[in-house]
Amino acid sequence: MTDRNRWIALYVLCVGMLMIVLDVTVVNVALPSIQDDLGFSQSSLAWVVNAYLIAFGGLLLLAGRFGDILGRRNIFLAGLGLFTVASMLCGAAQSQGLLVAARFVQGVGGAMTSAVILGMIVTMFPEPREQAKAIGVYAFVASAGGSIGLLAGGVLTQSINWHWIFFVNIPIAAVTAVLARRLLDKDEGIGFGDGADIPGAVLVTSSLMLGVYTIVKPAVDYGWGSGRTLALGAGSLALLVAFVAREATARNPLIPLRIFRSRNVSGANVVQALLVAGMFGMFFMGALYLERVLGYDPLQIGLSFLPATIVMAVLTVRYAERLFVRFGSRTTLLPGMVLIALGLALFARAPVDGSYLRDVFPVMILLGVGIGVSFPALVNLAMSGATMEDAGLASGLVNTTAQVGGALGLAVLATVSTTRSDTLLEQGKATSSALTSGYHLAFLIGAALVVAALAVAITVIQSEKQAGEQAAAEAASAGAESVYSEAA
Repeated sequence: MTDRNRWIALYVLCVGMLMIVLDVTVVNVALPSIQDDLGFSQSSLAWVVNAYLIAFGGLLLLAGRFGDILGRRNIFLAGLGLFTVASMLCGAAQSQGLLVAARFVQGVGGAMTSAVILGMIVTMFPEPREQAKAIGVYAFVASAGGSIGLLAGGVLTQSINWHWIFFVNIPIAAVTAVLARRLLDKDEGIGFGDGADIPGAVLVTSSLMLGVYTIVKPAVDYGWGSGRTLALGAGSLALLVAFVAREATARNPLIPLRIFRSRNVSGANVVQALLVAGMFGMFFMGALYLERVLGYDPLQIGLSFLPATIVMAVLTVRYAERLFVRFGSRTTLLPGMVLIALGLALFARAPVDGSYLRDVFPVMILLGVGIGVSFPALVNLAMSGATMEDAGLASGLVNTTAQVGGALGLAVLATVSTTRSDTLLEQGKATSSALTSGYHLAFLIGAALVVAALAVAITVIQSEKQAGEQAAAEAASAGAESVYSEAA
């Protein structure tokens, strides 16, 4: 592949990723229109989002590993095809059942498509400087896609109708698939070796799907301490423990546990889960504050998030790679996370009669800068400890922690915000005041989650130099053990 084709291929992959990320948030703006058109109740309407999240979050890890085994290009194209067909069905849906079922299939296709993208980027750009720049482009798409989705959803829903938030995927996916087939090198994958780890696949997929379901449904409807939530959560953890035990003893494990030996891989994924959980306060509670308190329409909400998106784009695409090379990913990550925490804390001061320029715009700039430098660095660290054979697995792991962290964060923040607002309404507070107080609490908890992520980053994540020295020492130790065993 020529150098020019590599960069074109990167942009093609990122368009595919953008389409998947957009679909998570673009639907939120259109939910009221979908409810009115198809007659959803308030509780059943949540399944338009939940069906997608359960399939997407549950299958990411499995899809990433199958990319390593069967070829990442094959999994990417198959997922893109499935996502396109499901988008067509979503757009054409005239019943609740068809829309929810099609959203589940869309989540399966989205997981297959997005799980292998980072793995392909890492193998296409092995040189550190180019890899840092490529990951910066990917990180912008992954992090800014949420705010772009709010804008796109507002435009399409207001100018045409909600069906087009799904139909617009079809031509984009078709062009992406044609270009991907021409530009991406065909990789054969490492194969199944001694056979497929079917029990491991069933256990990890069941655990993740049950875990995401518990977060997005019983935890929200019945509370975190309810018997139903605790029972389902315990079931998910039991399946996960059984999966780890299976992988530790399987001859050809689906997910080799060796990947977690790297402090940077493990630490970066924990940090990402906490960081994304806190960040959902901006996208969802922030959008609700603008709509329900300040009275913004969907298009105005999308435009309000645009400054953060622009700042993210400039930093991730133009400057992230330079910052990594000069200061290192870990050094770049830490101040970015501080800015995110400050932005969320500042949002917790936005008043009932807030002004965009005074109370919202500064928050968008702080968060745009923080996300713009943090997420590329975090993705770079998460992928740095993976071998080429495990790149697809590491890619799926990065996406899984982001999705599960996001679902967990959304459930926690929405629950505490609603509980706080309902309590104040019962005490006779005005609706706008009660809602604002609930959003303030959500922003503060989001900031606390980011601070917790910062603490993990400081104590667990190593600089690239330290990680390299540790990897070299482990490789030397493994080589010495191999020589000793052969001699014996």
